[in-house]
Amino acid sequence: MDKGLSPSKSSVISGSREKNIVFLLCTLAAVHVFFYSAVFPFFNNVDEPIHFDLVIKYSHGHVPRKMEQISPDSAVFLALYSAYVYAGTTNMFPDHQFPPPPWTKPVDKMKHDLVYDSAGWRSQPNFQSSEPPLYYALAAVWWHLGKCLGLQDGWLLYWLRFLNIPVVIALVWMAWLAARTVFPDKPFIRLAVPVLMAFMPQSALYTIGCDVMPAVAFGITFICLYKWLSAENPSVSLGAVTGIAFAATYLAKMTDLPLLAVATVALVFMVAQSIKAGNGRKTWPALLAFVCFAAPPIIAWMIWCKLNYGDLTGSKLKVGYFGWTIKPLGQWWHHPLFSPQGFWFFVSGNISSIWQGEFTWHLKPMASPGSDFVYTALSLVLLAVAALGAFRDSRVTPPQRRALWFGLACFAASFAFFALLSIGYDFHACQYPSAASPYFVSGRYWLGLLIPFLLLVAYGIDRALVRLGNAAKFIALAVMILAMLAVEVATDWPAFSSPFNWFHLP
Repeated sequence: MDKGLSPSKSSVISGSREKNIVFLLCTLAAVHVFFYSAVFPFFNNVDEPIHFDLVIKYSHGHVPRKMEQISPDSAVFLALYSAYVYAGTTNMFPDHQFPPPPWTKPVDKMKHDLVYDSAGWRSQPNFQSSEPPLYYALAAVWWHLGKCLGLQDGWLLYWLRFLNIPVVIALVWMAWLAARTVFPDKPFIRLAVPVLMAFMPQSALYTIGCDVMPAVAFGITFICLYKWLSAENPSVSLGAVTGIAFAATYLAKMTDLPLLAVATVALVFMVAQSIKAGNGRKTWPALLAFVCFAAPPIIAWMIWCKLNYGDLTGSKLKVGYFGWTIKPLGQWWHHPLFSPQGFWFFVSGNISSIWQGEFTWHLKPMASPGSDFVYTALSLVLLAVAALGAFRDSRVTPPQRRALWFGLACFAASFAFFALLSIGYDFHACQYPSAASPYFVSGRYWLGLLIPFLLLVAYGIDRALVRLGNAAKFIALAVMILAMLAVEVATDWPAFSSPFNWFHLP
């Protein structure tokens, strides 16, 4: 084993204290996600009604076979608890005020509005019907658990959002595990990664939706691949766990495909290196276990998509609904992404929303241009420092260097994937992406690489401040976290007093 992979004596001594810190971070992350999940009213602009409807369908044991309309059960919740604050303004109403929550109206008026509004929701199609099933199946179980606890109405609705609490706890713990596994000799990185994860103001953690589940699944995949990379003789159990995590990533969200492509290339590279070194016989059992656990669920879902949605990924259903078409190749090069302004819009839109999310409030993004710029510029600088260190830093071991390359490759693959989608499609009359702004700028689609991304950011801070010592690094990290929290409070302040949120439920 490489000496760089063995924890130092001081690391071993501080191990119990470090675990206590991580437990505290898990608790703080849970409180953070609980508060903001409760503060924001239903249903937000990031397809929350659509995701909620799929959870309800799965809770009835029903997996859509086509693009179906929103179910009657879902429509009642949507009609009763939907606020207008995300996609509406007060100018849309005669008295220039949003209507009060339906449950505050007289009973007869509430029943009348509920019948009318729920009929409107039932007429809408669920364009996410072909999304992979992992999140919706787990959320359906969580929904039934809430019912068993006696929750109902709005309390049950918020209970579904609170599924993100155990998810963020798992993410913080996995962030620490990943940092400790890759950099056991660097105490700052070991703590910086879970700290960043615990206080990240990503609004996908405050909503019903499948966008965060890939971070869990691919986080496990990343850790397993690193352990595989560091082992001369990978075990069968490691191959099996890697295969399960790989399949879970695929079943979490289709936008994880570039990450799985990088993981597949890395796995092929490791196997080839093992065969070249004469250790092929030791690798085959682990590789066979990987295939046996990864392939069946992936192939099964691909067959389901082909039979029911017309293609192997299920994307045909959504593309047809939005009316997107593939542009002739000659028109690709006229895309505004190839201009400086367009390139910056694409880069900043994706990187800043990896950190902050994509909620709107009164039709305006819940993020200031200043914070967008800072998040983007700081991330690019730290990624550049990390990339330079991956090639030139003599303090990192070969496995650590490969882990950095792997993270950078995941980021580059996601960038290329969404840039290609932006360039290749004509979006016609679609609202987002649109003909006027033909870009995929949704950081929630990138969240599968969250743990490798934060590992790169933490390593970038560590390398940039290497001459100043750990005290300066932790001070810089503390300033960064305080700034993140302050900006989040200032940005989300309007939601705190919303009469539609959890704190105002009857």
